[in-house]
Amino acid sequence: MQAKTENRLGREKSPYLLQHANNPVDWYPWGEEAFNKARAEDRPVFLSIGYSTCHWCHVMERESFENEAIAALLNEHFVPVKVDREERPDVDQVYMQAVQILTGQGGWPLSVFLAPDGRPFWGGTYFPPENRFGRPGFATVLTALSEAWRTRRAELLDSADKLKSYIHDHSRLPRPEADREPDPGILALGVQQFAARFDPAQGGFGPAPKFPRSHALSFLLGAHARERDPAVLRMVEVTLDHMARGGMHDQLGGGFHRYSTDAQWLVPHFEKMLYDQALLARTYLEAYQVTGKEEYAGVARGIFTYILRDMTAAEGGFYSAEDADSEGEEGKFYVWTPEEVRQALGPEESAFFTGVYDVTSSGNFEDGRSILNLKRRLPDVAAEHRMEPAALAVRLEGARAKLLAVRSRRVRPHLDDKVLTDWNGLMIGALALGARVLGESAYRAAAARAASFVLATLKRPDGRLLKRYRAGEAAIPGYLDDYAFLAWGLLDLYRATFDPSHLESARDLAREMVKLFWDAEGGGFFFTGADSPQLLVRTQEIYDAATPSGNAIAAYVLLSLGDLTADPELSRYGRETVAAFAPALEASPLSFPQMLIALDFAVGPTAEVVLAGDPESAEFRAMAGPLDRRFLPRVVVAARPPGDAGQRMVALAPYLAAHEPLDGKATAFVCRNYACALPTRDPEAMLSQLVDAS
Repeated sequence: MQAKTENRLGREKSPYLLQHANNPVDWYPWGEEAFNKARAEDRPVFLSIGYSTCHWCHVMERESFENEAIAALLNEHFVPVKVDREERPDVDQVYMQAVQILTGQGGWPLSVFLAPDGRPFWGGTYFPPENRFGRPGFATVLTALSEAWRTRRAELLDSADKLKSYIHDHSRLPRPEADREPDPGILALGVQQFAARFDPAQGGFGPAPKFPRSHALSFLLGAHARERDPAVLRMVEVTLDHMARGGMHDQLGGGFHRYSTDAQWLVPHFEKMLYDQALLARTYLEAYQVTGKEEYAGVARGIFTYILRDMTAAEGGFYSAEDADSEGEEGKFYVWTPEEVRQALGPEESAFFTGVYDVTSSGNFEDGRSILNLKRRLPDVAAEHRMEPAALAVRLEGARAKLLAVRSRRVRPHLDDKVLTDWNGLMIGALALGARVLGESAYRAAAARAASFVLATLKRPDGRLLKRYRAGEAAIPGYLDDYAFLAWGLLDLYRATFDPSHLESARDLAREMVKLFWDAEGGGFFFTGADSPQLLVRTQEIYDAATPSGNAIAAYVLLSLGDLTADPELSRYGRETVAAFAPALEASPLSFPQMLIALDFAVGPTAEVVLAGDPESAEFRAMAGPLDRRFLPRVVVAARPPGDAGQRMVALAPYLAAHEPLDGKATAFVCRNYACALPTRDPEAMLSQLVDAS
C-alpha cells in the first residue's frame, strides 16, 4: 500500500493542522503564501476552521477531506487553507461572523469561501460529501461555487463587499454617549432576565442543548451577595446540583464534558476543554464559600484531580483539551454496560453500583450503553439503603476507583497537548482560588509552577506575550484574552501566595494590554494588538461565549488592580470599559454576565483589606483564613509583609507604607477608598467591618 504524501501542514505545530497533514487536499496554513497563490492563479480561497477535539470536524475530514475525488475538486478550483481556531481566534472571529450573517448560525467546522483578498462571499459549517437530509453535499457546493466564480464573479464580489461592510459595522461597540455611567439597575435587570429563562426542574437557562455558562452562575452568586435574595441563590444551586449529578460530569475521572445535548444534563458532547474545567471549578468554589456545601468542594477537587493527573505537562503548563471520540466513536471511552461493571466489581457490588449510577441493560446512550449519572441525591440513596452518608461515600469511592482503573486501560481520546496562554491563565486562577478556599497547598504549587512556565516560555524578552506553546515552540502574538486572562490568574495567585512578584506581573501585563489593545476612539479593547497583522477588520470581542469576553475580564482586572494598588489610571481604563458597554448591557444584560460582574465591582461598595505581618506566621494565617472562606466579590486583599517583600509592596501600592502590624503581630486594616477603620487583630471584628462589601 502506498504511503500517503504529507502536505504543507506536516510542518505545523498545531495538533489540528497535523491531523490533516496526510489529506490528499493541498492544504496551506493561514498566511501570505496561500493568498499570493490565490491572487496569482485567480482562484478563490476555501477556508476551513476547526480544532483538534471537534467531533464534526473529524466527520467532515473522514467524509470529504480524505476523499480523493473531493480533494481533486478543491485542489483544482480553490486554494484550500486550514486554520486552528484555538491558535488563531482572530481569524475565526471574523469569518464566523460572516457565516452567521449568511446563514443565521455558526459552529465548527467552519467552511468559508473567500476572494483572493480575503473577503468572504459564501459559507456554512459542516457539509456532508453528497446531498442528503436537505443539505447540499460538499462536492455539489464546490462545483457550483467554482462555476459561479467563473461565470458570476461580479455577483459574488458584490456579496463580499456587502459582507465586509456589515462585519466592519458590527465588529465594534457603538460609541457611547459622553461621560455616560452604566445604570446600577442593570444588575437587577440581569437577574430578572436569567430568572425568566431559568429551568426550575433541571437547572440551567433555556432549553436543550444546555451549556454550563459558569460565569452567569458567578454573576448570580455576586447578585445574591448584594441583595441576599434566596431565589437567586436557588437558581445557582439547582443548576450546580443537576450538573454535578448528570452525565456531563465525569463521575469517575472528574471534570466536565463540553455541554449537554438534552435538558437533563445527561447526554453530553464528550470533549473536555481546559477552560470549562477552570471556570466551573471557580464557580463551584464560590458556591462552596456561599453555602458551605461539601458537595461543591468535592466537585472542585475532582476537577483539579483530573487536571493534575491528565492535563498537566511535564514543564508545568496545562494542556488544552481531550477529544469526544475514541476509536472513531463519540463517548466510547466513557460509557458502560452492566456486564463491564460486573467484571470490574463482581456481582454484588456491581448490582449496587449500577443501581446508583443508572447503568441498565437498555442503556441511556447508544447501543445499550450507559453514561454514569446520579438520578437521585446521595443522601436519599443512603437513606434507602439504611447507610450513613459517610459510609456510602466510602463504598462508592472504592467502586469508582476500580472502574477508573479499568477505564484507564481503554483507548483514550486524543489529547490536544498545546499550551495556550489564556486558558492557562484561567486554570492558574482557579487553582489559586482552590488553594485558598480548600486549604490545599498542592493547588498553590501547581498554579505557581504553571505561571512560571507561561511567563518564562510564552513571554518574549521585549515583554510581548505569545499565544501558544507546543513541541518546544512558542509562537503567535498574543490576543486580548491572553493578557486579560493571565493577569486575572496572576491576581488570584498573588492572593493565594502574597508573593509581590505575581502582583507585579499582573500589573505589567495590564499596562501592556492597554498599550496594545485599547480603543482610544470608542473605549474598550480590540481583540488584536496594534502590532498584529491586520485582517479584514479589527474586531472587538463583545459577547460572553464559552469563555468570558476579553473586554469583561480586562475591565474586572483593571478595576481590581486599580483598587489594590491605588492606581487611578488602571481604574480609569476599567471604568471606561464598563461605560463603553453600557448601551449593550442595558439592551441585553443576559449576553454579558462577566461584564455584569465587572459592573458590580464598579458600582461598589468595595473595600480594601490590608493584612500587615508575616504571611508565614500563624497569626497572619488566622486573619487571612476567614477571608479565604468567605465569598467577598467586591473586596481586594493586600499584604504588607516585613523586609524586602514589604518594600516591594509599598513600591507597588504606596498607601501600604502607613500600615504596620500592632505590637509586631498580624493586623488587619479594613479600608474604603483607602480611609481605614481602626486596626484589629480579631478576625470576627475584621469580618464585621466588611458586611456591606460582601
